[in-house]
Amino acid sequence: MAHRVINERRHVGLQQLSSFAQTGRSFLGPVKATKFITNAEGHESMLISSTVRLLEGLDLTCAVGQLLNEAVQAQNGTYRIGTSTLLFLVGAWSSAVEECLHLGVPTTAIVSIMSEGLNSCMEAVASLQVPIYNVFDHMDNTSTAYKLETVEVTLCPLLQVPSDPGLWEKHDFKDATFQLLPTYSLSGRPTEPPKFFKIQAKVETERNTPQTAKTNLDTGSFCRKPALIHSRHFTRTNHSHRISRPDGFPEQCGSTPQTSRCKCLVDLAIGLSHGDHSSMTLAEAAVRLQWQSVCLQQANCITPFMFDTSRLLTCCLPGLPETFSCVCSGYVTVVPMSSIALIKELQDQPFRMILIEGDLTETYRHLGFNKSANIKVKGDSGKLPEESAEKRWTKSVLQVLIQFDVNLILVQGNVSEHLTETCLHSKRLVIGSVTGSVLQAFAEATRAMPVAYVTQVNKNCVGSGVSVTFWTSPHDINRHSRMAILLKTEGMNLVTAVLTCPVSAQIETKEDRFWSCVYRLYHALKEEKVFLGGGAVEFLCLSHLQILAEQSLNKENHTRSGWLPNSSSWMASSLSVYRPTVLKCLASGWQEYLSAVMSNTATHPSAVEASTFIQHHVQNAINSASPSSYILSNYSKLSSGLFHSCISGNLELVPRVYDTVTPKTEAWRRALDLVLLVLQTDSEVITGPVNTQIKSQELDGILFL
Repeated sequence: MAHRVINERRHVGLQQLSSFAQTGRSFLGPVKATKFITNAEGHESMLISSTVRLLEGLDLTCAVGQLLNEAVQAQNGTYRIGTSTLLFLVGAWSSAVEECLHLGVPTTAIVSIMSEGLNSCMEAVASLQVPIYNVFDHMDNTSTAYKLETVEVTLCPLLQVPSDPGLWEKHDFKDATFQLLPTYSLSGRPTEPPKFFKIQAKVETERNTPQTAKTNLDTGSFCRKPALIHSRHFTRTNHSHRISRPDGFPEQCGSTPQTSRCKCLVDLAIGLSHGDHSSMTLAEAAVRLQWQSVCLQQANCITPFMFDTSRLLTCCLPGLPETFSCVCSGYVTVVPMSSIALIKELQDQPFRMILIEGDLTETYRHLGFNKSANIKVKGDSGKLPEESAEKRWTKSVLQVLIQFDVNLILVQGNVSEHLTETCLHSKRLVIGSVTGSVLQAFAEATRAMPVAYVTQVNKNCVGSGVSVTFWTSPHDINRHSRMAILLKTEGMNLVTAVLTCPVSAQIETKEDRFWSCVYRLYHALKEEKVFLGGGAVEFLCLSHLQILAEQSLNKENHTRSGWLPNSSSWMASSLSVYRPTVLKCLASGWQEYLSAVMSNTATHPSAVEASTFIQHHVQNAINSASPSSYILSNYSKLSSGLFHSCISGNLELVPRVYDTVTPKTEAWRRALDLVLLVLQTDSEVITGPVNTQIKSQELDGILFL
């Protein structure tokens, strides 16, 4: 936790926001440093590298901390990404607002101008959107040959950066489903372990190969055409999104070089990896397997493919090498070691299964069930029954399983331990804590009908054709006395990502980063557009706000000279006076953002050099005819300066970086809304009771009209 002296005479809420946000500074950029959170009472430590985990471990008892936590949780619950950007901008803009207050800017002006500036930036960055379409047209049902970025597998996944961003390699996978399976296949025969990453030994041969279209920026004009072209309301003219420059020449945001189009899933995944190439490789493989399950197994696939994250699961296995991490079709879960003998005996036989929604216990009742009250049951002899109620219930359940020849039971809730042991002795496997999406996937594939109670089972509720095998060799015993198994059936749309890590403390971080990569792909495919990343969007916001500030300053000078006598409104004239100052303070948030990213990636040895680099290119963008055109034309130079200083001499090797559109802009909006909310609340607390209340003795001789 960053320590900071709180000045009681200033806005305490803004200071607290800045203090909280300093803790997440190291989470920005492709290189993320981990943190240890220590409990002062129990001296327990937790390793974290994400904003959500950070706020979960902090004691946020103050009101500002709770508001910050709610904003981050709302962003995470909706998009699952963008929380680090939100946390950092909350701190940066809190400091910017404090600076505005120190300069004497009224609260109303800060709120109005900052909201106006952010909305203007939202419109300006639309020129950096890259459309995505037909990324699955290059794959067919016979071959799934695709290329992956060269990644060096390390034992520590917390600091992952590409050894050389210019290296690209093609990997041919005849069948992605079986290539991604680990040591043992469904038949039980040993196969080669999954090879997702191939370490590149020679670099010079790859550097001499021609680069793909993703590293080149085509010139031309790009504009998204509306569907209606004959309507005066929907047709975009040449005057749309025009910014008046300080020198009097208008800037056309629409006439920018073409940002090119992303037509390949590999290029999209590489651009969205953000330094975590191993996790993005698994996420991309999961998308391909789901695409195979949905489209290739259906003869008439008319509807477009939509990536469904609810049909993607993770199974974390600490203590195993990272090379065991893979993605496979089916359901991977862990079972006790006592079930190994049963699985060995039944792994070559098809299982008949039932699906139970809820708990599989004697005391379980569905929601809304009202048990009769004030009823007592007594035996005739006055003695206790020989068997307990649980044992009688277990016998009745076992009779149902024997009647319908069921040897696999998947339960969404908890399972009775006595029933599990009884079923194990009768060669039946019971697996509990199964998610609802898994039950739905097995129900669709096996035509089994989920039921709430075992007594509801009939022949139409039983599914068949499920195969069970070991995910790894049965001789590779897990340290935690649990074994991973794979359940699979033909035609099931379910993918499991098995995440392994030799260090148990890092497995949670590995899972969080995998899901971040998954949701970057998900939002990009859903929206069919991405931002040109690598700092391009933040650079454009900086230059755009600088232009608006200079424009407002020139208008104010003209107003004082009598050029613009139309400023009759007091509010309008007040806003025009403070607009340049507030816009520059708003731009300082993105300035700090880029500086922090460059500091984390160690591309510049000091913050002064990073700030000098940013200001140099921002000034060049302002002086150019169009900031967006300058950024697109110099994208390789900007990206190399931010993230890849080691290859700044060969700009053709700089890869394209992409950002999601809606999660990123919504993180901006949530951050500014939170800062302005705290600002207005602090202002009411500070100025309200002191300045608005007048004592009764001061009213003598004063008449209020």
